[in-house]
Amino acid sequence: MAGQTKIIVAGVSGRMGQMLAQAVRENDQCLLVGATERAGNDWVGRDLGECLDGKPMGITVVDDLLDIVSDCHALLDFTTPKATIANAELTAQARVAHVIGTTGLRDADLAYLSAASRHAPIIRAGNFSLGVNLLTMLTQKVAAALNEDFDIEIVEMHHRHKVDAPSGTALMLGEAAAEGRGAALADLRDPAREGITGERQRGHIGFSAMRGGDVVGEHEVVFAGLGERISLKHIANDRMLFARGAVKAALWGHHQKPGEYSMLDVLGL
Repeated sequence: MAGQTKIIVAGVSGRMGQMLAQAVRENDQCLLVGATERAGNDWVGRDLGECLDGKPMGITVVDDLLDIVSDCHALLDFTTPKATIANAELTAQARVAHVIGTTGLRDADLAYLSAASRHAPIIRAGNFSLGVNLLTMLTQKVAAALNEDFDIEIVEMHHRHKVDAPSGTALMLGEAAAEGRGAALADLRDPAREGITGERQRGHIGFSAMRGGDVVGEHEVVFAGLGERISLKHIANDRMLFARGAVKAALWGHHQKPGEYSMLDVLGL
């Protein structure tokens, strides 16, 4: 179809990578034109369609984004911090929209992405679902409405294979809560608790992470006051909602000027 947004999926053999490829293929506004994997992966050099469902697509999985980045409008990247930073250098040079769902990024990584966004649009989110982004907005507003007599705790649970904690979504919610209180999360964040930790500090934001089974993602923001408690919660039952949200971000980002954007920008929230 004329005018389709051409998209590449990074880390395509992973669970999320395969879902991203599926989400692109089912959306007639875009076209899957390439896929990457790390060097040495079994999928490299093979036809992507044969890897996914046994039906050839004419797209060869490559281990170097440089070989194909100039042929696309957007890159979907739910990989690792190291891979994402390397990809950002190439998307910036090619002026390609970079949609990032990678978690575990450090402050130095975020600073690099901020510099790269001067050359191409970067849409980064801890979560690409509509529901979670609405939850983020509500968290900010409730935190702003309540004083520090209400302790804030962010509780999240994911499947047993998740390697980082707290989740990117939990941190996104923490940032929203801190913003509601007019502060930076780094100044209010309490890490995971163990042993004799002493009393909770007034105004701080705590995090609790659970891992087990095949849980797609559950996030709850608890505002615990004296004699009352407010709870905001989101439960994801289907990982495809994140993939479809990322495709929506790519379609939107393709037409944006260089800069840093979030899913709230994509959704017009």
